Amino acid sequence: MRTGKITAPMLLAMKQRGERIASLTAYDYPMTRLVDEAGVPFILVGDSLGMVMLGYPDTTHVTMADMEHHVRAAARAKPRALLAADLPYAGYGTPEAALANARRLIEAGAEAVKAEGGRPILPQIEAIVSAGIPFIGHLGMLPQSVHQEGGYKIKGKSEAERASLVADAVALADAGAAAIVLELVTPPVAREITAAIKIPTIGIGSGLECDGQILVLHDLLGTFPWFTPGFVQRYFEAIGLTRLKAGEEMRTVISEWKRLVENPP
Repeated sequence: MRTGKITAPMLLAMKQRGERIASLTAYDYPMTRLVDEAGVPFILVGDSLGMVMLGYPDTTHVTMADMEHHVRAAARAKPRALLAADLPYAGYGTPEAALANARRLIEAGAEAVKAEGGRPILPQIEAIVSAGIPFIGHLGMLPQSVHQEGGYKIKGKSEAERASLVADAVALADAGAAAIVLELVTPPVAREITAAIKIPTIGIGSGLECDGQILVLHDLLGTFPWFTPGFVQRYFEAIGLTRLKAGEEMRTVISEWKRLVENPP
């Protein structure tokens, strides 16, 4: 059994040792505890909670109050894993706001914060890192920009996008980021970025050659069966596994319980 607390610098050490980094989201006490007990070293309280926990249509509706609430719940599990949290939409428009809200998430129990974007938010990243708060980057498809971009689109298809993504990744690494999530980046570009920077890349829908993989826990377990991103099923097919369908099983159990209540044996 593994012992000892995982810290942000340990993610770099894992990359240097060639260890793959498994990461999952979690948004409350029991699921954080279960994911941690399974040995996952990096847990993210993601703003994806807006959809899978709060019923919002996208992450742009998530507030700092939402994030603080769920970070506190997750932190009560006292995970061995590194516990990171997303800065929500409009929560880091200036370096001052970014630092203030990062501190609020740390006070709630997070041990690192994540924000979306590359070179345009370098002043915000530098403010956070200079304050001693570990920072996780997020490049590629940026869910908080879904309205500006007109949907969720794969990034890195053109030479201009490839060059921009690589430059952003290098800039984030130079600014002191501990790791970078690459979401919906074409696998060749994700592979190039992974080789170009010293810090770990954590992929989601970006192929299998990143230093690690992250999934929304509900997508892994099938507990949000009303919508599943296409790349999730493709990922499981690529590694020869079948995605769980816990949501369907839960519905069956609830229906059977209801039947027994209405028709006692």
